[in-house]
Amino acid sequence: MGRVYATPEQLTTWTGQPPPAEAGRLLARASEDVDSALLTAVYETDDEGLPTDPVVVQALADAVCALIEYRSETGDSGTGARDRWDSVSLGPASMSGRRAAVNQPGGVDLGDRAERALRRAGLLPGVIW
Repeated sequence: MGRVYATPEQLTTWTGQPPPAEAGRLLARASEDVDSALLTAVYETDDEGLPTDPVVVQALADAVCALIEYRSETGDSGTGARDRWDSVSLGPASMSGRRAAVNQPGGVDLGDRAERALRRAGLLPGVIW
C-alpha cells in the first residue's frame, strides 16, 4: 500500500460522521489520487516520502478527507467509471458518447474543497523550475 495522508479519525472530524466500514480503502484510494494530482509539486519529505512540513501534512489530510466527502456526495466510487459514458442502457445493452477526460491536476477530479486545500498550501499548480 502507498502513502496514506489521513486517518479514519481525521475523516470523522472532517465529515462529522463516523468513518464508513471501508474507510481504510477509501483513504488509500483518495491518497493515491491526491498523489496523482501532485506529480509536479515540490515539498520536503522524509525517507518514506511523507511530507514533513506541518502545513503540507494538514493540507494533504484535508484534501483526502474532502475528496472522500465529495465522492460520497456525488455517488462516485473513485474508480473513474462514473464519468465514462454520457448515456447507458441495460437492455439490450447500449452505450454512447465517451466523455472527455477530467480537466484537473493529474487527470483526477478532486472536487473544489480538496483542490482549494492543496492550492492554499502552495501545492497546486505544481511547477518544476
